[in-house]
Amino acid sequence: MQISSLNKQSEGLSSRLLLLMSVATGLAVAGNYYAQPLLSTIAKDVGLSTAAATGIVTIAQLSYGAGLLLLVPLADLFERRRLIVVLMLLAAAGLATSAFATGHIGLLLGTAIAGVCSVVAQVLVPFTASLSAPEQRGRAVGFVMSGLLMGILLARVVAGSISSLFDWRTVYALAAAAMTICAAGLALALPRYQEDVSLGYGRLLLSVLELFAQEPVLRLRAVLGMLSFALFSLFWTPLAFLLKTPLYGFSDAAIGLLGLVGVAGALAANAAGRLADRGKGGIGTWIGLLGLLAAWIPLAFAQTSLLALLAGVLILDLAVQLVHVSNQNAIYALRPQARNRLNAGYMTCYFLGGAGGSWLATTIYPKAGWQGVVIAGMSLAALGIVLGIAKSQRLSDCGR
Repeated sequence: MQISSLNKQSEGLSSRLLLLMSVATGLAVAGNYYAQPLLSTIAKDVGLSTAAATGIVTIAQLSYGAGLLLLVPLADLFERRRLIVVLMLLAAAGLATSAFATGHIGLLLGTAIAGVCSVVAQVLVPFTASLSAPEQRGRAVGFVMSGLLMGILLARVVAGSISSLFDWRTVYALAAAAMTICAAGLALALPRYQEDVSLGYGRLLLSVLELFAQEPVLRLRAVLGMLSFALFSLFWTPLAFLLKTPLYGFSDAAIGLLGLVGVAGALAANAAGRLADRGKGGIGTWIGLLGLLAAWIPLAFAQTSLLALLAGVLILDLAVQLVHVSNQNAIYALRPQARNRLNAGYMTCYFLGGAGGSWLATTIYPKAGWQGVVIAGMSLAALGIVLGIAKSQRLSDCGR
């Protein structure tokens, strides 16, 4: 049985509510990215080494992955509006903890709390699919995913700008306030909605693993998502240190502004959604996989050319979003009644890939520099293409 104060068949998902959900998704996921342009500044203020500072990004990704596995499936058990609001408020508390942290431990604790609870974004995305009419689902999911991408990209811009004007702690304090306000808006605007799933929590978590065993499409898309986000994190994690070198000498604000180059990725999210609505999700996936490799060609010259760096950022963000949104639309079509569990399984793999990419960058950059990062990026991207070729028929079939 499904309960809802808004009848989705009669009223659908209004543009105003869709916009609010998109903004909420962006705000939620942004909390994991404020630190990226600020790592050098945070390291100096708290007294951290380069490896310890980049570990903040890794903790954010790992805690997000844990939340995806442990919290997102709860959306199939509990009333969804209440769960969303509670997670938003807890994420705000985590950001506030980081804002007032006096040492490394407090900063990591705040990062972990915000990371675990910011998975509310991955409750909102399948909720969008559930509230949307079938013929508009791809575009609606793409729109909310655009909000998610904008949150990731603008997090860097906003964080860099506010840090330059005030300090890095102000970034987290204002973010906590924004999350609290957004939680209040969602409490008022979202419909009540609950699925009738006769499973206990332990059985629900086990069913996520069972979905992997039963759905080859989910396995393939999860691996592709893992590789794409590993590449994303592999690039962004060491970037602040590259841009602090004498060749660039960028301020926090200038580093953050680089994120604006990737805003075109939001267009890719919408384009991928429209391709999925027309049954051509496989095409979007292939364009994305090829773009993941092509991006590292200009990035190989990023140490000496700002133009090459900008071109690489643009291609990489476009490619990641094409792969990701195509993946999500493919898995949402598998079992509508299990969308949250499908999303939990997929996104857990996705952010484990992100954590792996951050760890790889932390390991490679201090020893092999930027060129080591580029070689690793090209290798992972090539692996994705090889996998796509090996599973080409299945990739085409699940792109419907």
